[in-house]
Parts: sequence; C-alpha cells; structure tokens
Amino acid sequence: MGKTIRQLSDELKLSKQAINQRISSIKDFRSKYTHKVKNHLEIDDQGVKILANFDKQKRQDQQANRQERQAENDKQDKRDININDVLLKQLDVKDQQISKLQKALDQQQQLQLAALAENRQLKDHIQKLSGLLESSSSTQKQQSTKKNDNLPNNDNSSHIKDQNDKKDKNGVVDTDEKQKKIHKDKVNNSWWHFWKKEE
Repeated sequence: MGKTIRQLSDELKLSKQAINQRISSIKDFRSKYTHKVKNHLEIDDQGVKILANFDKQKRQDQQANRQERQAENDKQDKRDININDVLLKQLDVKDQQISKLQKALDQQQQLQLAALAENRQLKDHIQKLSGLLESSSSTQKQQSTKKNDNLPNNDNSSHIKDQNDKKDKNGVVDTDEKQKKIHKDKVNNSWWHFWKKEE
C-alpha cells in the first residue's frame, strides 16, 4: 500500500518540500513510483524505500563520485608527477649544461686576461728594446761623427806618410838608376877606351 507525501514526511521527519525535492531529483520517479488516488499523490512501496534510503543512496553515490574523482585525481597526480619528474630531469640537464658553459666562459675569460697581460708585457718589453736601440743608434751616430772628425787628420797623416814613402822609393830608385848609369858609363868608357886605343 502506498503513502502520501504527508505520511512519508511524518515518517521520515522531513518537510513536504524536502520530500518533493527528493522526488524531483530522482529521474523518472513520478512516472515510475507515483500514482494519483482521488486528489492525493501516492507513492508506492518501492518509491517509499527509495525516498527513505535517499540519503543513504545519496551518500553512497557521493562516495562513489568522490572515489571516482579521487581515482581520476590520483591518475592526474601521477601524470603530473611523471611530467614533473621529466621536467626536473630536463632542468638538471640544463643546469649542468649551463654550469659547463659558465666554466668554459670563465676559462675563456681567464685566458683572454692572461693573453692581455702577456701582450702588455711584450709591448713594454718592445718599448724598452726600442728605447735601447734608439739610445744605441744615437751613441753610434755620435761615435761615427767623432770618427769622421778624426778621419781627415788620419787621412792627411797617412797621405803624407804615403808621399814620404813614395819619395823614399823614388829616391832609392833614382839612386839605383844613377849607380847603374855610372857603372854603364864606366863600362862604355872602358870599352870605348879600349876601342879607341886600337885605332
């Protein structure tokens, strides 16, 4: 035997409005579990059980929904964790690459600084050598100027010496030639003398 909404409201200690909300929230409840008796709407026994267990069923449905959502959330969390793991690994790789690049950059900068320092040292050394060469060349110029100043005197003395040597040689040659001429004259005179006597 069915019950009216008022009877069910008294039995379940719920308002008529709450009973009507439950009826409206269950799909096809009115067409399956209610019928009109005179001016009243009666709910059959199976409908009464459904409405009486509505909270329990609702809690079960909610629990099932929560479990489904939790399972889906767990799956999503696992996917997120996997994605996060992949991203963290990629970040680690990138960090290592950045660290290596930073070390290489530091080494390159140190090499450049060392090369610049070496270039400065070489430049300073070249400037010192240039200064030494300039002072050496100016000293050599001064010495050559002094030599040139002294050279005419030496040239004159050597020229005079050469002239004296030539005179001495000419004198010796002249003396030798004179002696040869005297000797020849003597020989000639002797021969002529001999010839003259025979005549």
